[in-house]
Amino acid sequence: MLTVLVDYESGNLHSAQKAFERMAAEVDGGDILVSARAEDVLRADRIVLPGDGAFPACKRELDAVTGMTEALHEAVIERGRPFLGICVGMQMLATTGHEYAPTSGLDWVAGDILRITPSDPAMKVPHMGWNDLVIDRPHPVLAGLATGDHAYFVHSYRFQVADPAHLLAHVDYGGPVTAIVGRDTILGTQFHPEKSQAAGLRLIGNFLRWAP
Repeated sequence: MLTVLVDYESGNLHSAQKAFERMAAEVDGGDILVSARAEDVLRADRIVLPGDGAFPACKRELDAVTGMTEALHEAVIERGRPFLGICVGMQMLATTGHEYAPTSGLDWVAGDILRITPSDPAMKVPHMGWNDLVIDRPHPVLAGLATGDHAYFVHSYRFQVADPAHLLAHVDYGGPVTAIVGRDTILGTQFHPEKSQAAGLRLIGNFLRWAP
């Protein structure tokens, strides 16, 4: 069993790699590989797309890796490989990002990436730090997680899903902010599970055992 963390120079790969390796050892989750090679994505059993920074820059970097977007589409959409997007890696699942300028996403989970606008103008953006998850829909990768569990966020934009059925969890930050999206074999977290201590590690372990 092979899980590939996609390296496109836009993710906090070191901490993510360590967290995935730790949980793979605990749950017998197979091998973890960080790779920028499309051929590794095509042979992966599970795929993780991290992301830090601005949506347009991350999408540009992803598109610049030879054959990567095509390999991701083949592996995830055509073959149904389990996929986890983290932070901007989750945002790129959307139809369009609206950070700086409209930018096309992968369009795997229909919706838009919009700036966070808290109802209380005193609340700072970016939304940074710990927040309590509200679980909206059950999912195998959320087994053992519950409303009130803490997760670590750092972002200025939020995912507004077109279909409410794709919203799996949210947090409150002057209004609802999407925390987890999912459909079919695709999952995305706005928070960083690798930085979210017990809840994040549990989610990673569940993902490594997920067999949709």
